[in-house]
Amino acid sequence: MASQHRKPRSAGARVAGIRTPALATAALTSVALLSQTANAAPSDDGKPSLEEVEKKVDDLYRQAESATEKYNAAKEKTTKQRKRTDGLVDDVAQRTQKLNEAREELGSYAAAQYRTGASAPDTAAFLLADTPQDYFDQNQLMSRLTDRQKDVVDDYVTERSATMKQRQEATESLATLTDAQNDLKVAKAAVQKKLGEARELLSRLTAQEKARLAAIEKQRQEEAARKAAELARQQAAEQAAAQQESGGASAGTGSSSTAPSTSGSGSGSEDPSYATKAEKALTFARAQIGKPYVWGATGPDSYDCSGLTQAVWKAAGVTLPRTTYDQVDAGTTVSLADARPGDLIFFYDDVSHVGVYIGNGMMIHAPKPGAYVREESVFYDGESGIHSVVRPA
Repeated sequence: MASQHRKPRSAGARVAGIRTPALATAALTSVALLSQTANAAPSDDGKPSLEEVEKKVDDLYRQAESATEKYNAAKEKTTKQRKRTDGLVDDVAQRTQKLNEAREELGSYAAAQYRTGASAPDTAAFLLADTPQDYFDQNQLMSRLTDRQKDVVDDYVTERSATMKQRQEATESLATLTDAQNDLKVAKAAVQKKLGEARELLSRLTAQEKARLAAIEKQRQEEAARKAAELARQQAAEQAAAQQESGGASAGTGSSSTAPSTSGSGSGSEDPSYATKAEKALTFARAQIGKPYVWGATGPDSYDCSGLTQAVWKAAGVTLPRTTYDQVDAGTTVSLADARPGDLIFFYDDVSHVGVYIGNGMMIHAPKPGAYVREESVFYDGESGIHSVVRPA
């Protein structure tokens, strides 16, 4: 669980709740002073308070993550468009080659007609005609061609028409690709701008201020852990009630599982294979703990939030879309109380963050730039931050 990844705390860093009386008194005093500092109004020189800096940095990271998902969507669109364009260009090249071969064959027929005195216009006139069909119709040459020659003419006309159409499609596809690449550049710049602003704010803090921010973050994590424990107790109680109602039959997947949803949660709650898939997904997820968050990354050495969840479920044989905006629709929505290990937990109104639930109110996620894949409470940013829970597969 998350406690395995916490560094040992020195006595000076401990907060209220420690059983040692002398340290607890000092800690309470420290927390009180910290709270006063954090809530202090901006100084006379216009410098923002520590609380304002923390909020601004958090907002910038959240905006950066939202911009990252837009970047991911733009990148995916660009990749698909490039693949389509490359295919069209290859097809045009192949058709052009066939067209040139047919043109050469027709030219040889025209030259042969000329040499035999068939009074056919020269090859140059043929090649300069708007279409081969116009040339032959205008000069009434079709009547003097053999069946084989007529077939070549028909094939040429058909191939030329198809080639011209495909060239137009390729031209339009290239224009669309250019637009997609421009959108990708804009999205990338947006991410870099937000991250740069966050780094700039943090760079202005003194070592003491950074330590205070770390203490505030620690308090927030402890509160999130408390809420996670409450959720775990609620889920365990509901599971016990469900098992009792069903005659004591086992309905879970172990101590980290919850009761099957009875509110239309779909096949995920009824299909026993979901637990097997979820176990594979979580085994993979745990193996990624400690790898860095890198925006736009999909593994195997680094991830962003949706890149991680996509890779986690891919390990279980389930294909998820690339972005949080699409992943949120790739399954059945269930309540937080009905969340089961393997479910996806989405955050914020713009659905810009996602983690994979592991049970007991905890999840594995790639949090933000500068952080690493880790286990953390689903309440890491408060209960209001949770948008929805989706059961894939």
